[in-house]
Amino acid sequence: MDDAAIRTRFEESLREEGQRLTPQRLEVFDRVFATHDHFSAETLYGWLREDPESRVSLATVYRTLDLLERGGFIESFNTGLGEKVYEHVMGHAHHDHMVCRSCGAIVEFHDERIEALQLENARAHGFEVHSHVLRLAGYCRACVAADRKSTRLNSSHANIS
Repeated sequence: MDDAAIRTRFEESLREEGQRLTPQRLEVFDRVFATHDHFSAETLYGWLREDPESRVSLATVYRTLDLLERGGFIESFNTGLGEKVYEHVMGHAHHDHMVCRSCGAIVEFHDERIEALQLENARAHGFEVHSHVLRLAGYCRACVAADRKSTRLNSSHANIS
């Protein structure tokens, strides 16, 4: 789905909720769909504030993100580090996430075997799945390597008398 079609669908979604597309909401919408990164509301607000012409408040960012999420344009998840992040999902294939508990890096992945196992388990319990979120929390390769290096350095220093 191209950006124009997504914008038209957003306008329709707003009308269904009795809302209108204001310049500020459009500015938030455009910035959300200009990135392929995961972002927090505060990060998005910071990006918008880089434009001296921007008149978007943090409250408008939060309200617009809520409208976009309710409309199915974006999804959010808690990183496990006390931060809620968003990503746009329209026109993107389903995927899951691994979140580094040290540096906050987010890695997207998709594995058909995991998807099949989830559906198999749901069927076994008579459960009809409409959506799911899978977030693995752990440590990324870089943080594991840095920790191992630090541990080696600390243990070698401990042996010095």
